[in-house]
Amino acid sequence: MNLETQVTQAGRGGARLDVDGISVRFGGLTALDSISFELPAGQVVGVIGPNGAGKTTLFNVVCGFTRPQEGQLLLDGKPLRPVPHQLSRQGISRSLQGLGLFPGLSVVENIVAGASHSARAGFWSGLLGLPRADRDERELYERASALIDELGLGAHAYSPPSTLPYAVSKRVALARTLISEPRLVLLDEPAGGLGHEDIAELGQLITSLPARGEGCSVMLVEHHVDLVMDVCDALVVLDFGKVIAHGTPDEVRDDPLVAEAYLGAEVAT
Repeated sequence: MNLETQVTQAGRGGARLDVDGISVRFGGLTALDSISFELPAGQVVGVIGPNGAGKTTLFNVVCGFTRPQEGQLLLDGKPLRPVPHQLSRQGISRSLQGLGLFPGLSVVENIVAGASHSARAGFWSGLLGLPRADRDERELYERASALIDELGLGAHAYSPPSTLPYAVSKRVALARTLISEPRLVLLDEPAGGLGHEDIAELGQLITSLPARGEGCSVMLVEHHVDLVMDVCDALVVLDFGKVIAHGTPDEVRDDPLVAEAYLGAEVAT
């Protein structure tokens, strides 16, 4: 069975996210060429490849920043047209390369802001201070408090972002990603700028995410090869906008096309 058949037939029925034949062109440049793979419920799938392979474009497609010319996305078997400012309502949460923390808010307020679009109370309820808005606010702060404890942020809960070490700011950004209780988490280079010990802690956190809810799924775009090899259930390798390998970390590590395109010396270290 060839690679395209493997990717296309790999358990379509149980996918949390199904990327089906996605193609993106910018003028005469094909950034993604008929990309297909699935992300099962309760798994971590890494998307890797050399610079210019199409990883950021794919991430932007799933986030709704880029519209493909061909193909479709399915979330839990239903057509998905992601809208960037409504992702949490669609069951998706993302963490971008930049921290994006609000300087005028404390850590706990920054975390709560991540669920602003998923709160059940409407605009008028919040404006008028009606009981439903109060209940929603209490629930969000309870969730934020639990995440602060889980991620070891207690000493910084009421601190402004400008006073935080970079690694702590990264954890705050991740907590904000999780507060909306998403079914799908999109992580774009979360290890960027972190030291070895912080990356190890990040890896432990990523592997714990599928236990959340009803099988939270994670799509991880990351340059740190050791991290993706440790935390991912499966890898999708892109090169020049095409899928050149798809399988478990061990299968991808041993693939000669991957070694030639990207991993080679990095995996050997």
